[in-house]
Amino acid sequence: MPAVGGFDMGTGKAYPGNLTLYVTVTCVVAATGGLIFGYDIGISGGVTSMGPFLNKFFPSVYEKEALDKSTNQYCKFDSETLTLFTSSLYLAALAASLVASKVTRKFGRKLSMLVGGVLFCAGAIINGFAKAVWMLILGRILLGFGIGFANQSVPLYLSEMAPYKYRGALNIGFQLSITIGILVANILNYFFAKIKGGWGWRLSLGGAVVPALIITVGSLVLPDTPNSMIERGQHDEAKTKLIRIRGVDDVDEEFNDLVAASEASKLVEHPWRNLMQRKYRPHLTMAILIPFFQQLTGINVINFYAPVLFKTIGFHDDASLMSAVITGGVLVVATFVSIYGVDKWGRRFLFLEGGTQMIICQIIVATCIGVKFGVDGEPGNLPKWYAAVVVLFICIYVAGFAWSWGPLGWLVPSEIFPLEIRSAAQSVNVSVNMFFTFLIAQVFLNMLCHMKFGLFLFFAFFVFVMSIFIYFFLPETKGIPIEEMSEIWKRHWFWSRYVGADSYNNSLEMAKENHPVKNV
Repeated sequence: MPAVGGFDMGTGKAYPGNLTLYVTVTCVVAATGGLIFGYDIGISGGVTSMGPFLNKFFPSVYEKEALDKSTNQYCKFDSETLTLFTSSLYLAALAASLVASKVTRKFGRKLSMLVGGVLFCAGAIINGFAKAVWMLILGRILLGFGIGFANQSVPLYLSEMAPYKYRGALNIGFQLSITIGILVANILNYFFAKIKGGWGWRLSLGGAVVPALIITVGSLVLPDTPNSMIERGQHDEAKTKLIRIRGVDDVDEEFNDLVAASEASKLVEHPWRNLMQRKYRPHLTMAILIPFFQQLTGINVINFYAPVLFKTIGFHDDASLMSAVITGGVLVVATFVSIYGVDKWGRRFLFLEGGTQMIICQIIVATCIGVKFGVDGEPGNLPKWYAAVVVLFICIYVAGFAWSWGPLGWLVPSEIFPLEIRSAAQSVNVSVNMFFTFLIAQVFLNMLCHMKFGLFLFFAFFVFVMSIFIYFFLPETKGIPIEEMSEIWKRHWFWSRYVGADSYNNSLEMAKENHPVKNV
C-alpha cells in the first residue's frame, strides 16, 4: 500500500466487455447535456456587454459604463447588479439539483435529462422574447432548473454506461460539450452583436433553444443504464441491456454485483441521512471539496484579462472575439488531451500536473500584470511582445485547467459514489459547484477591484492547497469498476480508518447472499 494517495490500487476484478459502437454513440449523445451549461456560460458574458441589452434592462448600468472614462482596468467593470443577474441562475440550479436527486433515483437518469432539456428550452424562449426584467429573471430561473437536472444526471449516466476501462474518456465528453458550448456561444455573440437595430441579444439568448432541443430529443432515444433499470426492479431488461452495451454474453459477474449493490441500496431508507455515516466520510468529503476547489482555480480572473491583452497585441475591436475564440479553442483542444490520457495516465497525474502548470502560470501572469498595471490599474504603453508573453502563459494556464480540474471536477465525483448514496451525493456535488459558482461570480469583480493583481496570487495559493489535497487524499480510480470502488478507500492510508473492511460492504455481502442469481 502506498504511503500517500495511492497511485494504482486495483480491486482484482476485471469485468469482460468491449467499447462497442452502441455505447460510444450513446455516451456521445448523452454528453451533449453539457452543451446547455457551456452555452449559458458563454452567452451570459457576451450579452451583458451588449449596449442595447444594457440600455433596455439595466439603463443605470449602461449610463455608468458609457460615462466612465477611467482607465483603471481593475475596477472598470465592477457592477453587482449585472453579476447578480448572471449568477442568479446558479442558485436556481442548486435548488433544482436537490429535487433532481429523487427524480434520478426513482425514475431514471434519462428522465432527469429530459426534464432538464425541457426546462432549459422554456427558459431560453422566455429570455429570447423578454420585454421586462421580470421575464429575464423568470427565464434565468428556468435555465438554472434545467442545468441543475442535466448536471445531476448526465455525469452519472456516463459513468454507469461506460465500460470501466474507458469510463474516464467517455465521461469527459460532458466537459468537452461544455467547452464546445462556450466556444460556439462566444462566436455567436460576436456576430449577433453586429446586427443593426440592436436586437441581436435576443438571438443570443433565444439560441439556447438549440442545445436544449439536442439534449431533449437525445434523452428520448437514449436507453436507460442497467444500474438504473435494476434500481427500479427491471432485472431481465437490465441484463439484456448490459449484454448489448458490453458487446459480450459473459456479463454474469458484473450483473450480479449490480444487483447486489441495488439490493444494498434498498436497505437505505434515507440516503441523505446516510451520507453522514462514518463509512461515507471520504465520499462526502470529495463531493464537497472537489467542486469547491474547482471554482477556486482562478479561471475567471484569467478570462477577465484576456480581452485587454489581446486588444494590446493588435486585434483592436475584435479583442473580445479573439480572446474568446483562442482561449475557447485551447479549452476544446486540451480537453481532448484529457480524453486521451485519463484512462492511460490516471486521474491523479492529470490533477497534479495540471495544478502545477496553473500555479506557475498564475505566478508569472501576476508578476507581469503587477509590473505593468501596478496598483492603479493603468498599463500605460504596453509593448506588444510583453502582452504576447502574458497571453501565451494564459493559454498554457487554460490548457492545464482543461485537462485537469475542468473535466476531472465532474468525472471523479460521479464515479466514486456507491449506488445507495449515488443520487444524493451527486446532488451535493452539483449543489456545492453551483453555490460557489454563484459566490465567485458575485464577488469576483469586487475582489478584483480591491485585490488588484494580487487576485492571481490568491487563486494560485488555492491551486497549491488543492494539489496537496489531491496528492494525499485522493486515491487513483483509473481502471476500477464503479461497483468495486469501495476497495480504494479500504486500502487508503487515511480513509481506511473510516471505511473498514468489515463496515463498508456488510450490506453488500448480505444482499449477495439474500439475492442470488436465480432471483434474476
